[in-house]
Amino acid sequence: MTLTLELPQDLEHELTAEANKLGLPVTEYALRLLLYRPIGDKMPKTGAELVNYWQKAELIGTHPDIEDSQVYARQLRREAETINIVSTIPPSNS
Repeated sequence: MTLTLELPQDLEHELTAEANKLGLPVTEYALRLLLYRPIGDKMPKTGAELVNYWQKAELIGTHPDIEDSQVYARQLRREAETINIVSTIPPSNS
């Protein structure tokens, strides 16, 4: 089946950027998004199911720049917590 879509320009740029990061043509990347998207009760419920989903979607190993995933995850968590703390501090009325 052939499907033609008119995408908003910002979505087109985002799709192209993500495809380029993975070294894929945009059409193949878009097809993967459709093939491997979780639907309804097919959502991974356990860690093993999530890893299996990532393997099927060929996502594992797509970020060779991340040398230690646990260190990277801790860094992301710290950054998110910092953003959360800063965004919850009320502005001063001085």
